[in-house]
Amino acid sequence: MEIIEGAGTWKHPGEAGNDWAEQLRTSDLSVGTYCIPAGGLDTQSPHTEDEIYVVTSGRAKIQTPDRTADVGPGTVVFVPAGEEHRFIDVTEDLALLVVFGPAFGSRTAAS
Repeated sequence: MEIIEGAGTWKHPGEAGNDWAEQLRTSDLSVGTYCIPAGGLDTQSPHTEDEIYVVTSGRAKIQTPDRTADVGPGTVVFVPAGEEHRFIDVTEDLALLVVFGPAFGSRTAAS
């Protein structure tokens, strides 16, 4: 058992515009926090792993090629490997607990 300190907690990303910090990594999954300030841009690309976002604070919309949805505290979003997605219209500082399966970056191509 391990307590993952700081996971999902807002941290201002500074000049970078957004911030990703990985807090736990095993071969089967990784856990981290992704933060985007109000008015910020989400510049991520599709991932090669399945992903779950849990919104811990803030408000925005998540956009995929097929759908756009509002997200706020408590929203849980599943994004399959390879699907384009982006957080848009970030109206409140957004903090996301992120779980990748398998671990982030461990696949070379989406399956």
